[in-house]
Amino acid sequence: MTDLLITDSVSKNFGNFRALNNVSIAVPKGSIFGLLGPNGAGKTTLIRIINQITMPDTGGVFLDGEPLRPEHIKNIGYLPEERGLYKSMKVGEQALYLAQLKGLSKQEAKQRLKYWFEKLEIGDWWNKKIQELSKGQAQKIQFIVTVLHRPKLLIFDEPFSGFDPINANLIKDEILQLRDEGATVIFSTHRMESVEELCDHIALIHKSNKVLDGKLTDIKKTYRTNTFEVGLQTDAIDQVTRDIKEKFEVLPATFKNLNDDVKLNIKLNGNYNSNELLSFLTSKAEVHHFVEVIPSANDIFIQTVKNN
Repeated sequence: MTDLLITDSVSKNFGNFRALNNVSIAVPKGSIFGLLGPNGAGKTTLIRIINQITMPDTGGVFLDGEPLRPEHIKNIGYLPEERGLYKSMKVGEQALYLAQLKGLSKQEAKQRLKYWFEKLEIGDWWNKKIQELSKGQAQKIQFIVTVLHRPKLLIFDEPFSGFDPINANLIKDEILQLRDEGATVIFSTHRMESVEELCDHIALIHKSNKVLDGKLTDIKKTYRTNTFEVGLQTDAIDQVTRDIKEKFEVLPATFKNLNDDVKLNIKLNGNYNSNELLSFLTSKAEVHHFVEVIPSANDIFIQTVKNN
């Protein structure tokens, strides 16, 4: 898989404050790339550099193998966290205006807007003013004008802000479809459950430095602890628990499960594998729940930030 976007040792200072420090990322074509970090980490500065709103002090940015140039802006769609619609303009008038700024003819813009307005079932909003819409409704318009010109690279900064769960799921499905149709997506959010659902690759920026990046599944493997959630049913709770603790490291269990007498987190060392653990448990009790504890994106985020 080749990379659509590369930032090479990008640094940016604002006076004496270093907002980015030699940050390099590579965003594979056709991927959804999670750009993560606490508030103030430098994510927005990097996004603004990619959009050529500001320029790096050192380092370079490359789009599809070429140094980033002003004309590349037509290949980028950007949905900022702070929305930028004109509240007193009518929805249709504003959507047409923004589409033409991205290089579409008026006729082509109307055709594409008709498609999206019908798809999202908002055809009756055309003559409404933005100020008449709810935050979530205005967000739908912002999403449409971001993707309308079919750019190679889409950058979504907190795209689900203002949406109820139904509409958040609707936009999530649209993002996945855009990816499947060939778009590459940079996705910045604090909602780690969305990272789990959407992202193939991630990079974590903390205090202006990139502290983690890679394929999400590979990162999860690095952070795995060989710990298993175990739920058992037995009439000899105390004895079974003692037998398990004699052979394995037992940790506090916090998972939710139904109708189990014993709930344990069991961590394996190098002496046993998961099959041997399961075999031992089935010799002692009925095993109703046996699941490896896979580190979540949220767990990885918190642990990495704390360690750095």
